[in-house]
Amino acid sequence: MTKAPASRNYGLDILRVIACYMVIQAHAGEFYYIGNGGKITNTVDAYWVGWYNPICIISVPLFIMISGLFLFPVTDVSAFFKKRFSRILIPFVIWCVFYALYYYLRGYADLATTLTNISNIPLNYGAHIGHLWFVYMLLGIYLFAPIISPWIQTASRKSMEFYLVLWAVTLTVPYIHLLVPEIWGETFWNRTPMLYYFSGFLGYVVMANYIKRYHMEPRRWNYIAGIALLIAGYAITTYGFIYRLPTEKFISKLALTWGFETINVAMMTAGAFLMFKNIKIKNPDSAFMRLMIDIAAKSYGIYLAHILILNAVHSFFDHRLGSAALKIPVMGVCTFIATFIVVKLLSFLPKSKWIVG
Repeated sequence: MTKAPASRNYGLDILRVIACYMVIQAHAGEFYYIGNGGKITNTVDAYWVGWYNPICIISVPLFIMISGLFLFPVTDVSAFFKKRFSRILIPFVIWCVFYALYYYLRGYADLATTLTNISNIPLNYGAHIGHLWFVYMLLGIYLFAPIISPWIQTASRKSMEFYLVLWAVTLTVPYIHLLVPEIWGETFWNRTPMLYYFSGFLGYVVMANYIKRYHMEPRRWNYIAGIALLIAGYAITTYGFIYRLPTEKFISKLALTWGFETINVAMMTAGAFLMFKNIKIKNPDSAFMRLMIDIAAKSYGIYLAHILILNAVHSFFDHRLGSAALKIPVMGVCTFIATFIVVKLLSFLPKSKWIVG
């Protein structure tokens, strides 16, 4: 592998690798609190999930922040879409088809259902592989990037802070809804209430670029604020899950504090980003950093492929280990390593970028 350029942000490479692992560990935990029909299994193992998974929830927002940091400026819209969409969309479609065929070969779906699933890929994934939702959301951000690019590049500090303050308010809406079901114009005929246009994953993109413009230089307060945000956000996220576990029956209610669009998850995400953005690597050409850069470059392929391997790893370890306290991290680490090896091997194939991104 050629030596990475000196201007490379190695902290973000490491953060991307960590985020990639956290996705896998979060999914490993799902075996131990989600039952049939989305019902909750209130067991000791579920409490371990409540301690492990909250920090892993920030994986998706971190991916958005890291990607969003390098989106702008968009100067050539055609070239932007050709580069971004081909790299994301083609591997996604291939894996959607693969998962649909896998379901058929395993006897989970008949041929007619499989063909219907494949034909539905423009609307949703080719089989019910839940983690693929992320790709549609990411493509939506890419579609909006040329529109917001001029503002990102020219907006004043106060303008960006104005947006981020209102975005932060929208991150409290899930909790406000516990007291007031409809606010700021929400009704069954209006799904775009007052702050709708300030909400969503776009806020993570704006936050990343705000930090890039005004807080990218290393400062001691970055680490102090980062640790404080991580601790506070983790406390809220964990308490919300464990407190609600004995009473909630369905995952949609239990995972309230795990929402990507909640203030506590945004706090943890910002904290981790602040702490890792300025990590200095004395020897970027070391074996460790070459491995980190390689894993970071293959993180999209790992994301697409990991569920298949995780299921196999779960089948192997579930009855061999006792508590989920051990099973979740062991499954996470083994799946992460095995999936990287598989993706690495696939990367040697001709035209492999259309498979692993």
